[in-house]
Amino acid sequence: MSPGLVFLIPAGYDISAWSRLYLTLIMTVEHSVPLLANLEAIPYLDPQGMLPQQFEGKIGVYAIFADDQALQYVGYSRDIYLSLKQHLVRQPQLCYWLKVQTIERPNRTQLENIRSAWIQENGAPVPGNQTEQPKWEQAIDVKAAMTAEELAQHQDPQLDERSQLKALKNAARRLEAEILEVLSQRGLQESLRFNPKLKETGFLDLK
Repeated sequence: MSPGLVFLIPAGYDISAWSRLYLTLIMTVEHSVPLLANLEAIPYLDPQGMLPQQFEGKIGVYAIFADDQALQYVGYSRDIYLSLKQHLVRQPQLCYWLKVQTIERPNRTQLENIRSAWIQENGAPVPGNQTEQPKWEQAIDVKAAMTAEELAQHQDPQLDERSQLKALKNAARRLEAEILEVLSQRGLQESLRFNPKLKETGFLDLK
């Protein structure tokens, strides 16, 4: 029995029924959903320019807020720290504040219940969980971010496949540099390494 809960079982009470009641109560307590409003808001980057290291390897649900503390996205992960790093690269202009609830063991149902409850609690659509979801959860599509000049060069029928691939890589490098510049201006000191093989396919994401 949990050291924080003490029960006196009435005389003549069915012990098996009492055990079932106790287990139900414990499961309810363990799987209770914390209110998003009651959780502390944590800066996405600390004064040293680092992401919250305490979430490295931690399982849980996290809510990401913009600079004005408007909720942008709610997700869950087996490694919150790594997920936060990916989101920062994909949406550098919208990752400023966090609220996090960790759990001890992987439980997808529990994680999804917390995420759903937080989205509902917000009282308004959460962009990253609706129309903007691919921008938060998928690798950056370089082609979608190409300039008119880059796109024309990439699609030039007079260029061979190798030259078109080179144009795609150059666009990926340009976009990567822009993302790193935005994060540098925010004081980021984390080491970021993009997946070089993804660049060849027209996508950007951390390795």
